[in-house]
Amino acid sequence: MTQLPAAPKQPEQPEQPEQPAQGALKPSDSSRALYGGKSTRRITVRDIAAAKERGEKWPMLTAYDALTASVFDEAGIPVMLVGDSAGNCHLGYETTVPVTLDEMTMLSAAVVRGTSRALIVGDLPFGSYQEGPVQALRSATRLIKEAGVGAVKLEGGERSHRQIELLVESGIPVMAHIGLTPQSVNAMGYRVQGRGDEAAAQLLRDAKAVQDAGAFAVVLELVPAELAAEVTRVLHIPTVGIGAGPETDAQVLVWTDMLGLTAGRVPKFVKQYVNLREVMAGAARSFAEDVIGGTFPQEEHSVH
Repeated sequence: MTQLPAAPKQPEQPEQPEQPAQGALKPSDSSRALYGGKSTRRITVRDIAAAKERGEKWPMLTAYDALTASVFDEAGIPVMLVGDSAGNCHLGYETTVPVTLDEMTMLSAAVVRGTSRALIVGDLPFGSYQEGPVQALRSATRLIKEAGVGAVKLEGGERSHRQIELLVESGIPVMAHIGLTPQSVNAMGYRVQGRGDEAAAQLLRDAKAVQDAGAFAVVLELVPAELAAEVTRVLHIPTVGIGAGPETDAQVLVWTDMLGLTAGRVPKFVKQYVNLREVMAGAARSFAEDVIGGTFPQEEHSVH
């Protein structure tokens, strides 16, 4: 009987890596972990939406320059806001109202250059979108094209619905901002928003309006914690709290408040993690004393 040739030897199959448990975060996949992810690609609004779905809380800080932004990027902060709060913190204005689009474009571009992973959100300053959707699109386009931000932020709920809608339709992600809106300080002052049944109902309408318009997230500023928790429960987009209690999806602080650079009183909702103002002042005094006393520079600081 003719012997059949042996079947060709099948190549060994590589061992399959063990699959992570369902819902487990992959440390190297930034789409599965906003804070602490290892991927160097930019965080996107899709990552933000995914974090909401799995209940992951995340931090956001303001940034206004490349150096500070690079420190926060290295620390893993997934979202940075180039806020018009730069007017108070860096430009010497009493409020955010005088900040211009030119200034926001310059600051936003610096933050983008200083980062590689964080989603950078550029603020649309007062007067750059209030005229209507077309003005908002023109202003947002500058931040996207000239500064390179990944999203923009604007204030207002129902009153900004049309602006948000056109920006989103045009491919520009929008973070909304309701509650205390600092650009309206001349009309509302600095006080808690949403107290009382009527005010709470209006804030809920504003939250739903920005979500319906297509915003990918909404900042809730100086809102009673219970109301912020209700808004967070009702919306399918993430809420970002600042003075809005612990139940929002994310928290944001102005970095100069958080690091103790702000002089005088700071809002109740600020947690100061270090007194950098004191550290910097001490270093400046030590430098001055060394110069006056002739102990700086010394030989190791000199060239020949």
